[in-house]
Amino acid sequence: MNVKFLVLGFFLFVGLVSCSETGITLLSPNGKLVVEIDHKINGNWIYRFLIDGEVVIDSSRIGYQLNNGKCLPEKDWSVSNKKILSANNEWHPVWGKRSIVPNRYNQLTMVLESQRKNSSINRLIVEFRLYDDGLAFRYRIPEGGTETAICELTQFNYVSDPIAWFYNGENANYGPVKLSKVDTERPSNVTLQVTDDLFLNMHEACLSEGDPLRLVSCEGEHSFGVASSAGVFGELKQGYTSAWRVVMVGKTPGALVDSHLLELLNPEPDPKMDFSWVKPGMAVWDWRIDGAEWEGFNYTMSYDSWIRMVDFAAEQGFKYLVLDANWYGPEFELESDPIKGDKAKDVQRLLAYGKEKGIGIWLYLNDVGGRQFPIEETLKQYGEWGVVGVKYGFMKGSPEEKNLWTQKITKLCAENHLLVDFHDNPVHPYGQMRTWPNAVTREFCHAQLDAHRVFTPRTFCTAVFVNMVAGPIDMNNGMFDLRQGNTTRVDEKQPVPSTLVSEAARTLIVFSGVTILPDIPEYYKKYPELLDFLSAQKMPWKESRTLAGKIGEYIVMMRQSADNVYLIGAATNENGRTIDLPLNFLDEGIFEADVVEDGDDAHYLTNRETLKIMKKQVMNTDTLKLTLAPGGGACVKIVKNRTK
Repeated sequence: MNVKFLVLGFFLFVGLVSCSETGITLLSPNGKLVVEIDHKINGNWIYRFLIDGEVVIDSSRIGYQLNNGKCLPEKDWSVSNKKILSANNEWHPVWGKRSIVPNRYNQLTMVLESQRKNSSINRLIVEFRLYDDGLAFRYRIPEGGTETAICELTQFNYVSDPIAWFYNGENANYGPVKLSKVDTERPSNVTLQVTDDLFLNMHEACLSEGDPLRLVSCEGEHSFGVASSAGVFGELKQGYTSAWRVVMVGKTPGALVDSHLLELLNPEPDPKMDFSWVKPGMAVWDWRIDGAEWEGFNYTMSYDSWIRMVDFAAEQGFKYLVLDANWYGPEFELESDPIKGDKAKDVQRLLAYGKEKGIGIWLYLNDVGGRQFPIEETLKQYGEWGVVGVKYGFMKGSPEEKNLWTQKITKLCAENHLLVDFHDNPVHPYGQMRTWPNAVTREFCHAQLDAHRVFTPRTFCTAVFVNMVAGPIDMNNGMFDLRQGNTTRVDEKQPVPSTLVSEAARTLIVFSGVTILPDIPEYYKKYPELLDFLSAQKMPWKESRTLAGKIGEYIVMMRQSADNVYLIGAATNENGRTIDLPLNFLDEGIFEADVVEDGDDAHYLTNRETLKIMKKQVMNTDTLKLTLAPGGGACVKIVKNRTK
């Protein structure tokens, strides 16, 4: 590992930071990003953010407003100390978008101090960190008493009027909309298009306490502020550390998708904890198979169907079976015991069978059962049974309470060697998978099969450039039963607005530590070329790269599997398109490419289940032409030619 750290007290490192009478300037390692900190603007402490010499965020306040009318900091505050830290090393994640992640940044730590000493908090530490792909800053209280803050003063005053797309819960993303037209509070995160070749994403990282970030904008202005609950931000006291406020930077929206900035702003795992047992992979699922029929067999959420799913997973090299709600009784009833209820004995039989087959079993746990019964005992019992993961649903409480409960469950799961997937309006991801690699995914999106009222090809091609920037998401793509009329499913009978090829491609495009497949084995076996594409998704990924894309229109994703197979998934919105795809990401040599495209007359509304297959030899100097039907996609598997 190449590691370089520089800590300079009052000294200045040429090309890294500079000081003048009007403020302090910090540069990113490549010098293309600059942050300027000043306190000469109306007496307020502000920062400016420049990209390639152009001011993008101008004169934006930092700090907090207290309920006694004072601010942290105020105009009479000064810099009593500053340190410069330069880091250049590598992060080797347990799993993720790639196996090696460069961690290169410059950091300025300023100690701001009051001259009047007229508050119980008279010192504030502000840390600014610049990577080559973004800005982050946070606040720390090193000492003092306790003060109540009315609000966080942090601003993001954009010079231009960027186009915005917001995360919007279990609904279609809000946008595209000009920032000046946003007149209400919105949840984080948001993707912004400033120019044709400048895209930003605003979010937060390392949220240890307090409310998850929400952004507020005033209509007619190009500015974001940090929203407060009920007009009160919360308590500030010794030891307080805010989340990092983050602005990611990319020349394309795909560069934001590929960024690791949020994870890198979280600490590495406790060295005392062993996460070698964390294994990402593909999973089958019992929720959407319920009611499906095949040659006289009726799939239900019960033992006989579970056995068929385990056998199929073992045949295909998938890792997991996920059991969803009601296995221990009606999930919202207080009496449903998550250890002893309903099908608990069948689950223990299934766990033994899964162990024989090499398939791990996930168990669903509703927040009602998670709180009604001692959560420590429940998760300990699951670990002792040999359960591999917990899907936690419908968490209640305020956003701050949910975040703390999420942290507790994640830690308890780690202690019991359990992966965890949070569902149903979870707390947004903020890079915690670096500290807790067992936090493999969450439903920070509108899952495809929950309600087709908003899930369309366009919403998919938007969410992957907004929601997925925040972290791994569980979208439940990969339905192969795409019949035109109502299906035999119990819970969701509507046809899926997609094509077979797009459904397979989406399983690769969506980043998640567990990719959950929703259909029965027989529908996958009907299309062996696409099933082969699913089975080839061997994680952890060695490399991932968004090769092309436009928000709301299309995306092309490449991932290199653990066994060096190159996989490409492409998906488009309601418009068909042809994509010329350079293969310059390949190594030297000759490769065999298996290409699956939509059929010539395919359409996501009228002819979903048609496809065409092509095999060809390719090299890294070639360009592959992909044809996508309206609402469709393409799947490509590329393997090194082993013949001499």
